[in-house]
Amino acid sequence: MDQGTANTSAETGAVTGGVNIMLRLEGLTLFLGMVMLYAAWDGSWLVFALLFFVPDLSFLAYLSDAKFGAMVYNAAHSYMAPVTLLTLGFGLASPLTLSIALIWLAHIGLDRALGYGLKYSAGFGFTHLGRIGRQKDA
Repeated sequence: MDQGTANTSAETGAVTGGVNIMLRLEGLTLFLGMVMLYAAWDGSWLVFALLFFVPDLSFLAYLSDAKFGAMVYNAAHSYMAPVTLLTLGFGLASPLTLSIALIWLAHIGLDRALGYGLKYSAGFGFTHLGRIGRQKDA
């Protein structure tokens, strides 16, 4: 193994085994829970469909470079902003704010369930849940 490969491996550690399965099941639970809450909330399914993939627009940051791309992607795919929005939505009794937060959390949950974890700056395919994409088998 050359030095470049060793550095990349050291910089992109990923959970494995039972911990990986647990994190992916947590993602599935989050997705299903948010969809069920959205249904109970009687949110518009058209709004759900229109907004569900909006966090993936963060992929565009990879056009700049991998480090910036990972930073923007992770900001759009961490729980911090949508949970803050959820809290504000409840506190301000704002249906639209609550809807956006539920949809955003559902998106993150499905991504995690499918193995799309938070990104390392080594490249889009390097996540905390393991390698993704064509290079996974390499």
